[in-house]
Amino acid sequence: MSSIPKPVRTQDACPPAGPYSQAVKANGFVFVSGCIPADKQGNVITGTIEECTEAVFANLEAVLAAAGSSPNRVLKTTVFLADMNDFAAMNSVYEKHFKGFKPARSCVAVKTLPKNVQVEIECIALEDHLPGKEES
Repeated sequence: MSSIPKPVRTQDACPPAGPYSQAVKANGFVFVSGCIPADKQGNVITGTIEECTEAVFANLEAVLAAAGSSPNRVLKTTVFLADMNDFAAMNSVYEKHFKGFKPARSCVAVKTLPKNVQVEIECIALEDHLPGKEES
């Protein structure tokens, strides 16, 4: 199976902060760029790590929906934290967004994230309806 990569763009999530796509679809996969806690205009949302993680998931889920996917189709996530001491609090929010099936995950602490946010999450998911597959 081969397909031409297709960029994904939605007004329902934080806009890209640079020259990249919010996500790219190819061969039945959705590659979602790192989402940060920011509103639909790109304004950073501040607050507790829990509030920031919820804002990240609002963006992540909006991009997944625009790409024809959903959290239950996520295969792999990478979580970037500005402070690994925030891991437990971030994780308490993270686990609420993946009921049942849990995707593979990496979590790393980094020196600085874009716009000096506390958390960023990227993921790889499957499209809900694979190209060429008949709907039932």
